[in-house]
Amino acid sequence: MSRRFYIITRDLHLYLGLFFAPFVLVFSFSVFFLVHSWIPGVGTQPGVSSFMRKVVVPSNIEALDGRERVDAVRSVLEQIDISGEVGFIRHIPEKHRLVVPVSVPGRETTVAIDLEAQSASIAQRTTGTWDALVTLHKAPGPHLEAIRMNWFPMRLWRGFADATAYLLFFISISGIYLWTVLRSERRVGLSLIAAGAFSFLGIVFALAH
Repeated sequence: MSRRFYIITRDLHLYLGLFFAPFVLVFSFSVFFLVHSWIPGVGTQPGVSSFMRKVVVPSNIEALDGRERVDAVRSVLEQIDISGEVGFIRHIPEKHRLVVPVSVPGRETTVAIDLEAQSASIAQRTTGTWDALVTLHKAPGPHLEAIRMNWFPMRLWRGFADATAYLLFFISISGIYLWTVLRSERRVGLSLIAAGAFSFLGIVFALAH
């Protein structure tokens, strides 16, 4: 391969890696909280604030479903200045009520909409920075695909999450290429690749059996 290709690959490997390093750190650091189900400060009671507001609820909201219902709920949330990702919408027909959890990294808001009284009760609690990292880690997942990614900042974050995954793939491939060019490091590199592959296959075998 030409020296120009080598230089371009080396520079992209370095500078793109540096640019996306903060995103990689978010996913790497937050995985400890997910794996061990431990978040600093969770044992303490966060501050909770609650209030009630009169709202105008779309008349056909109970008949809607999926993204259409989310859009109708958002028209209510805008009236009470609540923004964030709508996690799901729980419909309680016998009480003519919708319960909507709305999350922003570091804060959770539960909005209970009374369809008959045309009112909304709001309860907010601060969850903290560590929980915010967990939220960002889990947010781009495939859960409730029909309604998820309904808040623009979260859709933007999903784009960065996808880009981070593609970047890791590029860094891995380009790193192997850059390593093969350095002849003096080939023996050590082969040993490390073999050790990594052996460890991975060993873990898979152990979990499968």
